[in-house]
Formats: sequence, C-alpha cells, structure tokens
Amino acid sequence: MSIEIKVLGPGCARCKQLYSEAERAIAQLAAPATLIKVEDIKEIMAYKILATPALVINGEVKSAGRIPNAGEIASWLATTAIKQ
Repeated sequence: MSIEIKVLGPGCARCKQLYSEAERAIAQLAAPATLIKVEDIKEIMAYKILATPALVINGEVKSAGRIPNAGEIASWLATTAIKQ
C-alpha cells in the first residue's frame, strides 16, 4: 500500500523546500509513496492548519509552519509504513 504525502502551501520558496525534503525522504526509504503538492486554498484550509508550509501523511498533519528535514520526514514515513 502506498503512503500519501501532501505538501500544503501556496507555492512559495518554503513550500518548494519542504517538497524537496519530502522527495529526499522518500528516496532514503525507498518506500512506495505518492507525493502531492496542494496549492488550493480551500483544500489547505480543510486541514485546519495555522501556517504553511504543512506536511500531511495519510491524512494526518505532521508539521505546519516549519520545514522538517528529510531525516525527520523519513522517520514519520517509516512509522506510517509499519502501521499499514
């Protein structure tokens, strides 16, 4: 089963940096994952976050308003993969 990862944000430089960190985390784990960039403000607001960029893994908000590094994201992905 594939892990769904969403990067929420309007397309700013910080959002792009978070997307890049998520790509690196996926490469580190080599786990099946789908990475989606969400720029639609209504969809972003549905997650009830206070700041962007935000990272959502399988529907759960993992971070908002900061850029976790690839190692931190990879650990979240590994935990999610174990739960599946």
